[in-house]
Amino acid sequence: MRTTFQEELDLLEATLQEEGELVLRALRGSINALEQRDHELASEVIAFDDDVDQRYVAIEEGVQSLLARQTPVATDLRLVLAILHVNLHLERMADYCVTIAKLSQLVPDVEPSPRFVEGFEEMGARCEEMIRVALDSFVKRDLEGAESLVDLDELVDRANRRVVERILELGEAPRMREYGLRMVLVSRALERIGDHAVDIGEQISYLLTGEFREFSDASHSHPRS
Repeated sequence: MRTTFQEELDLLEATLQEEGELVLRALRGSINALEQRDHELASEVIAFDDDVDQRYVAIEEGVQSLLARQTPVATDLRLVLAILHVNLHLERMADYCVTIAKLSQLVPDVEPSPRFVEGFEEMGARCEEMIRVALDSFVKRDLEGAESLVDLDELVDRANRRVVERILELGEAPRMREYGLRMVLVSRALERIGDHAVDIGEQISYLLTGEFREFSDASHSHPRS
């Protein structure tokens, strides 16, 4: 018996949630690898990206197959398009986790201030919260939850600014400067993960209202990547 259109949509959404859980694991692993200087864990996070990519490809192919055989009405078409976009944002988040893991393997052997560890721990926790809120809001079709991502993103941006300020205090020693440059990139990667969570919120808003609008937030106005 042929799978129904609704069953296929449900399967795509379930796979999307699986992908989101994998991204959360990758994020936590990359932060732990950085804090603990655990190169083996960093390598596991990098290899683990293949699992995320498998879900990403499965969703892309599932959507293509579904659209080839069905002609969804407006509401269902919005859901299919939202799934495609959210899929892309999750895959990009996973890529940033890989970036953090790779950077953790390149960090020079210096003793960083505990304030750095605290800063990245805070940013990582904030990003985890944003991903969870985004995933839950998508499942529950929760517009208020989606819109709350803007305020959460501001907390990530503030933490990012604090980390950058600490990096500027590191001094001129070459090893510390190299360490600082790596940490700027880590902080930037975490900030972008937060931005992608906001982008998912915008897709939820589009799904529920039929109108695409960028959430008003000056700090989120830079180009997407």
